[in-house]
Amino acid sequence: MGNELIVRKSTFPTVQKMRRAAQYVRMSTERQQYSIQNQAAVIAAYAHAHNLTIVRTYRDEGESGLLIKNRAGLIQLLEDVQAGEADFGHVLVYDVSRWGRFQDVDESAHYEFVCKRSGIKIAYCAEQFDNDGSMLASIVKNIKRVMAAEYSRELSAKVYAGQCRYARLGYKPCGKVGYGLVRELVDEKDQSKGIMKNGDRKYLTTDHIRVRPGDPREAAIVRWIFTRFLEVKCETVVAWELNKNAVPTRTGKPWTRVMVGAILRDETYIGNLVFNRRSWKLRQTRTYNPPGEWIRAEGCLEPTVDRDLFLRANKFIDERRVDLSEEEMIVRLRRTLLEKGRLSISIIDRTPGLPCVATCQTHFGSIRNLYRLLGYTPKRNYEFLESRPLWSEQKTMLASRIRSAARRAGCRTSTGGWTDSLRVNGTTCVSVRAARWTPRKEETHSPHWTIQCDSHVPAGWIAAIRLSEHNKDILDYVLLPTDGKVKRTIRFSEAARERHEITCFKTADALVRAITRRLTRKTPSRATPAPMSKQPRVSQPKSKSGHVQR
Repeated sequence: MGNELIVRKSTFPTVQKMRRAAQYVRMSTERQQYSIQNQAAVIAAYAHAHNLTIVRTYRDEGESGLLIKNRAGLIQLLEDVQAGEADFGHVLVYDVSRWGRFQDVDESAHYEFVCKRSGIKIAYCAEQFDNDGSMLASIVKNIKRVMAAEYSRELSAKVYAGQCRYARLGYKPCGKVGYGLVRELVDEKDQSKGIMKNGDRKYLTTDHIRVRPGDPREAAIVRWIFTRFLEVKCETVVAWELNKNAVPTRTGKPWTRVMVGAILRDETYIGNLVFNRRSWKLRQTRTYNPPGEWIRAEGCLEPTVDRDLFLRANKFIDERRVDLSEEEMIVRLRRTLLEKGRLSISIIDRTPGLPCVATCQTHFGSIRNLYRLLGYTPKRNYEFLESRPLWSEQKTMLASRIRSAARRAGCRTSTGGWTDSLRVNGTTCVSVRAARWTPRKEETHSPHWTIQCDSHVPAGWIAAIRLSEHNKDILDYVLLPTDGKVKRTIRFSEAARERHEITCFKTADALVRAITRRLTRKTPSRATPAPMSKQPRVSQPKSKSGHVQR
């Protein structure tokens, strides 16, 4: 091996590093003067005047400056700085407001301090002061931050007042519409300009949005939901029948009792628009407003459901709600247990007179605690829940090791926006999960392992910690590809693992090395997961081992 000198980002000479700069640009939807191009032009002029070379750009387009959680560009900038991967000595920003309109000005100062602590200077290129740490700069900068926050507060109040005014006139100020309804764009003369698709926005201040009945087939489904609910008196049953008949939702997800309940309570289906039931001012805290503050525009659109049908359904819903003490809940649940011989989440939700599962969890902490109070031992083994703190700690440690190894290999990493997941080079995701042991149901069946994927995992790989019998210890580690379509649950037996080539590793170090090799392989940066046909087959739960359920 030769003695070649390998220059890494972290080894740039200080003088050279201080001549390099990164630019951060952000544009919300408020004013055109803050477009990305305008900001970049001012920043380029500043860099040229100060003999700086722009080597990297971090951007957030269409993102508000109130919160940081949705600003992937700023988050990536801070992660690179804190990880020591910044190969620049300056961060150039258009002005103080582009850095953020945080309602707590100390938050804005904190993010700047994170950069300063790592030896990186922040320059506001369009401001009339130099951010040199002097007393004058500190005073002016703090005033600018307060002004940016106050501007957001004033703008929020003006927008809210305008929304209330147009809601009283029967227009849809914001938000999505329900199932079977569409948004129609109209001009100042209330003439139609077309139906708006999901994600479309109006751009002219003279244009407004009306709500209209949509697909006649969806409208028929809505009427059926009301009629069927009055027959069975249960949202869960209605949702189950919709899924059984393969009635599609707009999102593609299965029907739930929550979806059905939202339709049953929506006055839009009888021609009324209700606004301000809930507010989220400055994106701080979602607040449910009292009925006296609601704005109701009656008869502003064609009704989908007969008014009498709607009122009968809502009367039953209102009268069904009964405030029970915890003692009375226990009495009713124990009576149901004696009648049916067992309890489950579905039984609790479907039995009239019982509190719903969410209410039980609120009052008793969990369904397991409720079962203990009732003296009931379910057939399903819930002992895996006792080891959940172990999983959480091990997953966090494994994700940290994968992140460190990827960065040492020269990859850029970020959180990716998913829980226990890591985005590498902006494209590939590594999701860290636990594969818990599940006992066999019969003597002829073998045990299997279950990976809970929440709502979904992004495309890339799933790195799972496989737990041993009774989920007390770590057995080994497995790695399997995913195309981003895996949902809910993955199940596999040992035979299925070998048959479908789910790679197994005895130690975490071996797993991390394998992931690093895949990330640094000289192929296109985007991961190419194996086809779903080569992954464990998706099917309904079956008794045979080796089947995988999603």
